[in-house]
Amino acid sequence: MVKEIRLYIEGGGNTNYGKARLRAGFGQFFEEIVQRARMRNVRWQLILCGPRDAAFDGFRHALKDHPAAFNILLVDSEGPVSKPPWAHLATRDPWQRPENASDDSCQLMVQTAEAWLMADPEALQSYYGKGFALGSLPKTNNVEAIPKIALEGALDKATQGTQKGRYHKIEHCSDLLGKVDPALVRARSAHCERLFTVLEGLLS
Repeated sequence: MVKEIRLYIEGGGNTNYGKARLRAGFGQFFEEIVQRARMRNVRWQLILCGPRDAAFDGFRHALKDHPAAFNILLVDSEGPVSKPPWAHLATRDPWQRPENASDDSCQLMVQTAEAWLMADPEALQSYYGKGFALGSLPKTNNVEAIPKIALEGALDKATQGTQKGRYHKIEHCSDLLGKVDPALVRARSAHCERLFTVLEGLLS
């Protein structure tokens, strides 16, 4: 079993505030994993990096600076995925897989983090309350099939009449990651399930 798990995550913008907010949201989303790591005395680190290039750079440096840890890169796929994660990123960004990086060290949010929110529409409705247009959300069991542009448009339309206002990526996503049910996300997002399976395997 590893002694430390470090996730280098895209998101949070360019401010410390934004990164701290999103780190808290991901921390709540991974709460079950966090507790399991704590019970096994495994150190758990979430590093919110801002832009995706910064996440990749942080991950690459971590392979050298924290060789005893299991370092993971977690970024948006930014589109449909038909290849293994490293191959997808090599085509899209293009990033080359570091020599000492494993298959499991590359993880994707398909097509963006907002897809994970779509997996639990009841949590969204509860969060936004009156005026939330639930019917504006795409109806599909596979949230990874929702195009990136459709994710953003649907959330904007569904939230425009709410007291909280239109969907805000940092403020609202941070809150919602702590409210959606990870079990629902895992069931409706194959790549989220893949990530949890890797994390649980590291802690077994």
